[in-house]
Amino acid sequence: MEDLVLKWAEELQSLAQAGLYYAKDVFDLERYRRIREIAAEMMQKKSGLSLETVKDLFCSDSGYQTPKIDTRSAVFRDGKILLVRETTGRWSLPGGWCDYDLTPAQNAVKETKEEAGIDVHIKRLICVHDKNMHNPPFYVFRVTKFFFLCEAEGGSFTANPETTESRWFAEDELPELETGKTNEEQIHICFACSRSDHWTVPFD
Repeated sequence: MEDLVLKWAEELQSLAQAGLYYAKDVFDLERYRRIREIAAEMMQKKSGLSLETVKDLFCSDSGYQTPKIDTRSAVFRDGKILLVRETTGRWSLPGGWCDYDLTPAQNAVKETKEEAGIDVHIKRLICVHDKNMHNPPFYVFRVTKFFFLCEAEGGSFTANPETTESRWFAEDELPELETGKTNEEQIHICFACSRSDHWTVPFD
């Protein structure tokens, strides 16, 4: 039931946001603003966050609501995959939110350099995942995750605000993962792609 209420809140917010963008009648706009407030109040009750925080995260966008894009880079060396250590102490593939002026592939190159210090070029698309289907916890907005197979061209880890180190891991020696960003299923898919000459991209 809790997940269902969260989904209702998410859908109400999306409908209200579209209504606020397209509606012209002043009374309709007032109604859509109230629907958005109700959605935020529902989310606040379920999340335990302050209403101000929920509105900032949940109700700050405008226009027709679309998913956010997250990119992740799989880089291999001697049969091992490159992971970065998050500030939480857990590990993930280097990556992050896609900048508005970059394609997903360009963003993957940028994020790999920023988080792992490695210069890469993209070899192929590995998979496309919906975050809420693969990477808990549930987000109040949809996220589409693009995973890319990359080849290293050089570079080394440098200190940065997002990650504390980088390291190469064998498939059977994975560390504790930051599962909201990268889970074991996704790591295994990356290894499978790296070993395949004819890859079919899995997608949601």
